Amino acid sequence: MKQDFIKFPLHLIFHPIDAFWDLKSDNRGRLLVAFAALALTIVMMILQKQYAGFLVNYIDPRTINSIIEIATVAVPFFLWCMANWAVTTLMEGEGKFREIVLATGYSLIPVILIYAPMIVISRFMVQEETAFYYLFNSIAFFWFVLLLFIGMMTVHQYTVIRTIITMVLTLIVMGIIVFLGALVFSMLQQLYEFGYNIYRELIFRT
Repeated sequence: MKQDFIKFPLHLIFHPIDAFWDLKSDNRGRLLVAFAALALTIVMMILQKQYAGFLVNYIDPRTINSIIEIATVAVPFFLWCMANWAVTTLMEGEGKFREIVLATGYSLIPVILIYAPMIVISRFMVQEETAFYYLFNSIAFFWFVLLLFIGMMTVHQYTVIRTIITMVLTLIVMGIIVFLGALVFSMLQQLYEFGYNIYRELIFRT
């Protein structure tokens, strides 16, 4: 059990093809680990904006809203999982929704492992060294994307080309969901204002 929570995630980021296959076929993944990775990623994002060195941090810590920061990471995470499940269901993907969540969550681990020390190191950097900060942050991002790509390809049993197509379609579906959500919210807001105005008219006339 301890290996599933510590050794397996570390094994996955260096041997993703074998590890994602174990995650799918041997049920090695744990939702608790995936959600813990999501939570720690959110924490890293907040800490980065709050405590990263002033040479690489242009955000006023007093303007940070923790709720917005949580939503900035959590909403795309769950949107990706839902949109990818919807797309791959139509494209004969073999991945279950649970496996998509696991693969996405485990793919975030490099972000945590790299961001944490870089936040500390950035406080002692001079101007000439800031390039290393951006370099390692870029490595964390591309490592995450690579793991996510391999994870989606493995859990759905797709080819490389089919994986790329489904990931692009997933991003498009995410945009559609956001657009429809904003549209519904706007319509509900207008209905509320319309109903409230009618209520006020009735009250004033009586």
